[in-house]
Amino acid sequence: MSGTQRNERLTPLTPAVFHVLLALADGDLHGYAIMQAVERVTAPAIKMGPGTIYGSLQRMEEAGLVEDRGPAEDGRRRLYGMTQRGRSALEAESARLARLSDMVREKGLVPREI
Repeated sequence: MSGTQRNERLTPLTPAVFHVLLALADGDLHGYAIMQAVERVTAPAIKMGPGTIYGSLQRMEEAGLVEDRGPAEDGRRRLYGMTQRGRSALEAESARLARLSDMVREKGLVPREI
């Protein structure tokens, strides 16, 4: 199986998973910081409550996209980091979305400047 085929099996990602991985692209974060990062870039479109974020993190950990990196400095919160599989999934989904955006622009549905 080629690298492209392997990456395509990781996509499409749900919006929640995509935004969690995007938030973790800059480094490890605890759940609340992930929620804040997602809301900062998506507000008001996506609002993640504790149930959504921690449920997503658990499923993402089971899928090998993120991993628990242990306690944060305050000792109360758990840090999560993106795995190599998670980075591959984020890259594959980003490429898929870029291709879709190109197709939409080619159809003249949105201006090319966006």
